[in-house]
Amino acid sequence: MATNVKQMMEAANAAVPRIAPAEAKALIAKGEALVVDVRDAPEVAASGKVAGAINVSRGMLEFRADPESPYHDANFDKARTVIVYCASGGRSALSGKLLKDMGYEKVFNLGGFKDWADSGGAVDKGAAPGG
Repeated sequence: MATNVKQMMEAANAAVPRIAPAEAKALIAKGEALVVDVRDAPEVAASGKVAGAINVSRGMLEFRADPESPYHDANFDKARTVIVYCASGGRSALSGKLLKDMGYEKVFNLGGFKDWADSGGAVDKGAAPGG
């Protein structure tokens, strides 16, 4: 059955809980969460990223998250909590759903980077993509 963006977003938002910056900060403080910025590299270069986050653009997420892929990023571990974010929360919702579909169980959508920065969350400025 064909689907549209609205339906995809509804499914993603139903599957992946949205968390507030304060909740994300608490998970990050425990040292168990992988924070993934799914924006494109130019966006990250322009604004910075959540301190300690890795940048994996949405188009490469499947390849980095799959342990069987030659492009797998060892930071991805299905036992870890994963927090995804983008510019406004749309790409991160879809990315979170993708990770859930791939077997990641503890996935949360932080929403938009601006919300994190405005809440006083730590930011790495001018961080190189990927690290």
